[in-house]
Parts: sequence; C-alpha cells; structure tokens
Amino acid sequence: MFEQPRTVLLAGAGGGIAKAIGAELARRSAGITLLTVSRGKGERVPGHTGKRHHLSASLDQADAIASIEHFLCECSTPPNWVINCCGLLHDKTHGPEKSLDQCDDNWLMQSIRINLLTHLHLAQALNRQLQRRQPLLWASLSARVGSIGDNRLGGWYSYRISKAGLNMLIRNLSIEWGRRLENSCVVAIHPGTTDTPLSKPFQTNLAPGKLYSAALSARRMVDVLEQLGPADSGQLLFWDGSQLPW
Repeated sequence: MFEQPRTVLLAGAGGGIAKAIGAELARRSAGITLLTVSRGKGERVPGHTGKRHHLSASLDQADAIASIEHFLCECSTPPNWVINCCGLLHDKTHGPEKSLDQCDDNWLMQSIRINLLTHLHLAQALNRQLQRRQPLLWASLSARVGSIGDNRLGGWYSYRISKAGLNMLIRNLSIEWGRRLENSCVVAIHPGTTDTPLSKPFQTNLAPGKLYSAALSARRMVDVLEQLGPADSGQLLFWDGSQLPW
C-alpha cells in the first residue's frame, strides 16, 4: 500500500541518515516530490529530478508548527510518506550518562526537546492537513535503547528517557490517526549503529560488522517501509523489519 510514495516529507533533513534516505528515495524514483525540513538551507539531493521544497525551521520550537502548516499548504501536494530523522545523543559538552549522579536537568530537557518535541511538533503541524482517504505512512527514527522491555544495561538516562517518550508518542499517534484515516501506518524504526557524527564517539567498542554506512541503513529502512501496511501501525521496528518490545 505504501510501496510507491509520490511525495515524501523528510524532517531533520540535514543529518547523515536523512541525507542518505533522500538519496535512496531519489534512486528508486528520481521524479519523487521531496519536502524537506531542517535548520539549514537545504542541500540538493543527488540524482533527484523531481520537485523539491525546503523549509528552514527549528522543530524543537513550538512556533515551527504554524510555519510547517503554512509550508504544507503552499506545497499543495500532501505527503503520503513522512520520515522524521531528528535526534540527539551528545554535544560538545554532554554525552550519555553512565550513572544517576551524572544526570543534569538541562541536558535531559535538551534531549527531550530534540528527541521528542521535534516529532510531536511535526505531527501537530501535519494533523490539520490530514485527509481521511489519503494513505499516510509515518516513520520516526528511534533507538533500541529507548525500549523499556529491552533495557538490560541501564545508563544513558537522558537518551533512553527521551526515546522512550518518543516511542509512546508513536504509539498514541498510531491509535489517533488509525481512527481518523482509512489507511495509515505510524511506526518508530531503529536504524542500527550508523556511521554518522551521532555515533562517532561510540564506534571504537563495536563488534566487527556492527557499524553500518548511512547508505546501507537508508536502503534497509526504505525496504522495510515499503512493506508496511495499516496492520503494522503502532510498532517499534528494528532495521530488518522485526518488532522490538516497547
């Protein structure tokens, strides 16, 4: 049902995985319409020959909601795929906490702003644009460490808490939009450890073969998304399509 997207909204479009997803979508369908949202000005997607509309906005800010609503109205073609790649694991002064004593209120709130509010605000902006008979696939890039059921190691408090919150948002969204739309699928997907700046400080301890290129992660995730249908809505998925516990 969702295997041939005509218009894709790609948020967090300046990130490594998002760029790779855009390139993968263009490789599969060069004429696809791409709507991109990021803090920057937006870059050309290699191989893409279709229409491209870009919005510079900070999705962690509530005033972005109105900007995106206006952007979507101006674009006139509603997206039938939405992929939100916004996320934060570390910055120049903060990283994942190893213990409770390392937790800091400001860093926790920043993690929530980037890992959760960017997805909430995009959903709120899209909410008024939804058409009951328009098929919609929504995918948020999440993380396996945000799974409560899969947590065996502890630590990484801010990242785990904010990603667990994102996972709950996805579950709620799947229920609400499942009632409103005839054909919708809302999922969170874990891309695996991908060679991007987000994972760079943590790559040295990985087992051989467990670090994936952005192109490979993008290809595998698009493969999974193309196979989804309404019955798959409300799941947290691994990059191979298998279901992870919430």
